[in-house]
Amino acid sequence: VQLVESGGGLVQAGGSLRLSCAASGHTFSAYAMSWFRRAPGKEREFVAGIDWNGVRTYYDDLVKGRFTITRDNARNIMYLQMNNLKPEDTGVYYCAASVSSKVTVALGPYRDWGQGTQVTVSS
Repeated sequence: VQLVESGGGLVQAGGSLRLSCAASGHTFSAYAMSWFRRAPGKEREFVAGIDWNGVRTYYDDLVKGRFTITRDNARNIMYLQMNNLKPEDTGVYYCAASVSSKVTVALGPYRDWGQGTQVTVSS
């Protein structure tokens, strides 16, 4: 699966952004998808994930209640709606496709990655 993220940008604290991840490849609907981010000076970390059919979603505690992950398997697109953004949300956001139908927090099961999109939240 080839993945392309879009929707990043510069926003003030308290603002919102919606990231998109467009996938090519007929197997998109079979796999769990997740968003990760790499903050400046830090390792890539799990942000949110969604199982293959969109029924179950998972969030890091730092974003729970502010971010919403969804997917449209008919259009091969995944989204991350980010509200009430904070400066600590700044980083490069990556979408990733797992080899499993279930979400995992660890990076290992994610075989395909996008190129990343920059999100910068100013205080």
